[in-house]
Amino acid sequence: MKIFIEDLNFQCIIGILDFERKQEQDVIINLEIEYTYDKNEFINYADVAELIKKTMKQEKYLLIEDALLNLSQILKENFSKINTLNLKITKSSILPDCRVSVEELTSFDS
Repeated sequence: MKIFIEDLNFQCIIGILDFERKQEQDVIINLEIEYTYDKNEFINYADVAELIKKTMKQEKYLLIEDALLNLSQILKENFSKINTLNLKITKSSILPDCRVSVEELTSFDS
């Protein structure tokens, strides 16, 4: 089974530049979760989205790469049924003429 969360938009502190540490900026999260579905145990996508937003706002990551690695670990800890996770973080307004993204595919041993 796969869950897709596309274009989850919110603002948070992320980045290494001085102004990025002071002013929240727009981020967009896209993810794909592959998991083993069981009628009695499923992954609630609303809980996934909320956990991502809460974590990103609390942690105030310096690098997108660090956010990806940490979020992957936190999601697996909270949703043990995850087999693979493809997570992409986009900073949509950091450069005037493009969006910048970093993506990570993580496979967990089941």
